[in-house]
Amino acid sequence: MRVVSIVGARPQFVKLAPMARAFSELGVDHKIVHTGQHYDVNMSDAFFQDLGIPEPDVHLGVGSGTHGVQTGGMLAQMDQVLIDLQPDWVLVYGDTNSTIAGALSAVKLHIPLAHLEAGLRSYNREMPEEHNRVLTDHAADICLAPSAAALNGLAKEGLSDRAVLVGDVMVDVCYLTRDAVVAEKTPVPGVAEGERFLLSTIHRAENTDDPERLRAILDALKALPVPVVLAAHPRLVAKTAEHGLELGGGSLRIVDPLGYPDMVNAIVHADGVVTDSGGVQKEAYLLGTPCTTLRTETEWVETLEGGWNVLDPDFSRVSQLALRDVPSTERGVPYGDGHAALAAAKALIDRAPERLTS
Repeated sequence: MRVVSIVGARPQFVKLAPMARAFSELGVDHKIVHTGQHYDVNMSDAFFQDLGIPEPDVHLGVGSGTHGVQTGGMLAQMDQVLIDLQPDWVLVYGDTNSTIAGALSAVKLHIPLAHLEAGLRSYNREMPEEHNRVLTDHAADICLAPSAAALNGLAKEGLSDRAVLVGDVMVDVCYLTRDAVVAEKTPVPGVAEGERFLLSTIHRAENTDDPERLRAILDALKALPVPVVLAAHPRLVAKTAEHGLELGGGSLRIVDPLGYPDMVNAIVHADGVVTDSGGVQKEAYLLGTPCTTLRTETEWVETLEGGWNVLDPDFSRVSQLALRDVPSTERGVPYGDGHAALAAAKALIDRAPERLTS
C-alpha cells in the first residue's frame, strides 16, 4: 500500500514525524509532498532535520501569497504529482491551504482521501482554517479524529460512518521531544539561565492584518512585567513592517521562529504562553504550562477545562492572565496516550482502498 502525505506548514511537519515512523514500522510505502507553504528555513527545513523526517519526495515550492494564489499554485501542480505517484491513499493534515489543495486534487482524481486531525471546529466562519477543515472532512473517505469531542463533531455533520478515533499524533511527538530536551538542558533563545519569561507567538490574519489590533497586541506584550520571548513568524514580521509598527521594545525579546525541539523546550521552561496558534495552545496544555489565547474561540476546547487555557480576544486581561499560577486541576488525557500515529496508520491499512464502498 502506498500513502502520499501532503504537508506544507510547521504544525503539519510535527504531525508528519510520528506518521512517517509508523508507516515505516508497518511496511507502508510512504511518499512526502511538501507544498512549500512555509518556505523559511526555520519554518520548514529545520523541522525535517530536528524531527528526523525523510526528505520530501516532491517539493512544489509554492511560497507565500493570498489564499487563492497560494491554493491555486498548489493545485496547478498537484494533479500531475498524484498521477505520477499513484497512491492508494492521500493523507492530508490539519487545516491549512496545503490541506484543502491536497484534498481537492485527490477527490477530483478519485484517489481515496484521509484527513488527520479531523472533526475540529472553532465555529468561526471568518477563519480560513475553519473552511479548510470542514470542506476537507466532507471530502474525505476516512476522518481520523484526535479526540472524543472531534468525533462528536463529525457525528453531528453526518460523518460517523467515515470517522475513526485514533488520538492526537501531536501527543506522540510532543512527549518524546520533551523528554529529550529536558535531558539535554537546552538553553532558551533570548533568556538568561534562571530568568523568568513568557513565550509568545502571533501570526493569525485576524490579529496581524488590522494595524490597530496588532498594535494593541504588541503594546500589551511590551507592558508585561517579565521578558516576553516572541518567536517572530514571517507573517508577523511582514505585517509589522507593512503597518509601520515597531516589533521590539519594552519587555519583548524578538527571536527567529523556533524549531520544534526549541519550541517545546521554551514552553516547558516558560511561566506562561501567550499565543493565537492552535498548535502552541495544545503543546502548552500537554506540557503543563498555562496558556493565554488571543482569540475569540479555540478548536481545542479541552484545553479550556480547569483554566489551563484562557481566551482573551480583546487583550484586556493579558496582564492578569499571562503570569497566573499553574492550575491545580488535572489535565487528563483527552488526546490519547501517545500511540495515535500507529492507530492512524493501522486504520488506513484496515480500510484499504479496495474495501472502500463510497
